[in-house]
This record gives sequence, structure tokens and C-alpha cells, in this order.
Amino acid sequence: MRPTGKLHLGHLVGALENWVALQHEFNNYHLIADYHALTTNLDTSAIYQNTIDMLIDWLASGLDPVGSPMFRQSQIKEHAELHLIFSMLITAARLERNPAVKEQVRDLNIESVSYGHLGYPVLQAADILLYKGELVPVGEDQVPHVEITREIARRFNNQYKSVFPEPEPKLTKFARLPGLDGMDKKMSKSGGNTILLSDSPGEIQKKMRTAVTDPLKIRKNDPGRPEICLVYTYHQKFNPGEAEQVATDCRSGALGCVECKKRVAVRIADTLAPFREKRAHYESHLEEVKDILTDGEERARTVARQTMAEVHEVMKLG
Repeated sequence: MRPTGKLHLGHLVGALENWVALQHEFNNYHLIADYHALTTNLDTSAIYQNTIDMLIDWLASGLDPVGSPMFRQSQIKEHAELHLIFSMLITAARLERNPAVKEQVRDLNIESVSYGHLGYPVLQAADILLYKGELVPVGEDQVPHVEITREIARRFNNQYKSVFPEPEPKLTKFARLPGLDGMDKKMSKSGGNTILLSDSPGEIQKKMRTAVTDPLKIRKNDPGRPEICLVYTYHQKFNPGEAEQVATDCRSGALGCVECKKRVAVRIADTLAPFREKRAHYESHLEEVKDILTDGEERARTVARQTMAEVHEVMKLG
């Protein structure tokens, strides 16, 4: 993840839940993508604090730093070297067809794409393959990037020698959670439509009151269409035990939007209660957080150097 500060529900359901579930089955590597952050924001004044805030959210979500190293991309120089090598194995035309970059350019109203932004998936390929990743837990918007990673791995292996696996994406049912402003809007900070994992129950209630609902359900007794309502999507995720009844009552007009929002806000707050407790611990023990980062970087660097030694050997570099 790029270090943009505190995380939101979209991060939780699109990535973190996958990460936590997989960490006891696989050797996981959790990368703080600070080089990637430069593609959309050259101001680095807050990048360190954003890194710490994001790392705290990772830990509070249940990620285990003992089993899964957590580290900054910029502190493992092998990422930059492998990215350079991989950039020779893919055309600009292929990168320009990447729908994920096109979508980001559109959403952020970027007038001209930088060389680094266009090559974002190539650096991401280096991030994955440096640790020989076979399974990549991502949101659905990142699947095109994983496909580019597979193409680059295949090209390298065919050109030199088989070094890299061809990774597969790992999605969840809720790989892309809509934001508070509509079913067709991805939850994102740039969109201003998020519920942060660290938000208090009061803040969650306040934000949920702004959530977009069925435009044809104006009054409580009007019949609703839960299948097009993002609030019902939240019920399916955070209130599954009552979701079917919520849908029935919405369709019949027995349940109004105000009450529906209040109910799901409570469920979201309850889900995040253990998270807020863990977060408070790490916020008051920042040296522990920094030690976790240092340890993760040392462990990741060891693996990265081993991989690059293989790359140098098969390419006969040096």
C-alpha cells in the first residue's frame, strides 16, 4: 500500500482481511510503497508520519510482524534495480493500455502522465517478484497490474532463465467497497467518501448520515431497492445476520433510510472496536512500531539480495 496515512474500510475489505487470513498459510511480505506514492504526489513532507500511521493500522488490523515482515520500499534498493531491468522487457504501448492507470488518471484529473506513473506497474512487478510472490492479495482495480507482472516474469524467464514465478491475484467477495457517495464510486481519500478504521462510533454515525441511498425511496414508507443501495452493501458486509431482513423491510417500506443507516453504523463501530483498542496501544508505544519497521526491513533486504544475486547470475551481469 502507498503510505497515505490512516486507512479506511475500503482498505480493510479490499486487502487487509485477505492479508490477515493468509499470513498463517504463506510467507507474507507487506510493503509500504513510498516510491509509488510519488506518482501522484511529489510532496514528501508527510510521508514518514503517513508511513507510521499506516503501519499502526496494519498492526491493529491483526497483521503479525513476527511472521510477516513489514518494510518501506525505498529502504530496499533492490526494488529500484529490478525495476530498471524489468523496464527493458515491456513496451510503452503495453503500459499505455493498462486500464488501472487510465482509471487513476481520470479519477485524479491528471493532465499529463509522468514516466514514473506510466511505469507504476513495472515497479510493482519488481515489488512482487523480488520476493518471488506467487499469490498477490489485491483489490480488483489492481488485477491488471498483476497481469503485467505475469507478462514480465514470463518474458524474463524466456529471455534468460527461469527465476520468477507467475503470480496470481487473490480477491475477496468485497474486493471493492463503494464509498459513501454512491455504488459506482470507490472508497478513497481523494474522493472524500471514507470511513476511517480509526473513526469513533460518533464519527461513523455522522458519516453514515451522508451516505447515498435509493433515490426513489424518499419517505420511510416508500418501497426501496436494496440491491442498488450502498448502505445495504455495508449491511451485507458488516451486518450479515440481519441483512436479509433489512432487505425485506426496505422493499416493503417498513424500514426507513435513517434507521437503516443507524443500524449499520452501530455494526461497523462494533466491528472496529478491537481495532481501535489495538491502535491506541501502538500509538502510545511508537518505539515498538519503529522497531518492527527496522526488523522488517532487515529481513526483506536479505531476501531481496538473494533474488538479485540470481538475476545477476542468469543475466551474466557483473
